[in-house]
Amino acid sequence: MIERKYVSAKIASDDAGAVSGIAWQFGVADRVGDIIEPDAFKGFDLPLPMLFAHDMSDPVGTWDSATVKADGFHVAGKMLLEDVPGARRARALVRAGAVKGLSIGFAGAKGKARPGGGRVIKSLELMEISLVTVGMHPGARITSSKSVADALRLAEAIHRATERLRA
Repeated sequence: MIERKYVSAKIASDDAGAVSGIAWQFGVADRVGDIIEPDAFKGFDLPLPMLFAHDMSDPVGTWDSATVKADGFHVAGKMLLEDVPGARRARALVRAGAVKGLSIGFAGAKGKARPGGGRVIKSLELMEISLVTVGMHPGARITSSKSVADALRLAEAIHRATERLRA
């Protein structure tokens, strides 16, 4: 069974499809009370699949870099914009602010129960990291999506102006 942990992540994406973010923030429990310790993110192979909404049939890219830092588990990768139509859709949604999170998919979690609910997870088998609409972890968020959001606002303004001219 694959478990999933959703994180409202710090995500940045550029026009070429490069994407980066914090897949898990350390020291803060998620919405169900789970904490994953930094050492749990050891022993996986890169690249990891980048999925859209944990849909195993909808890979949109790969995570090629993963680093444990003091504040969390940082990842960077690339959406395959030229080869995968779903990647173009995912990038547009990230840049527009409709997709704001990352979620880790893992199996074999080992840990102990936390007082008051949740677990302290000490090890896991990381399977994939997904782009998701809303994450479960409250401490992370998107950092950059302005250029496409600005373009969408401009396109809407042009559309409204065109409609007024036709009337």
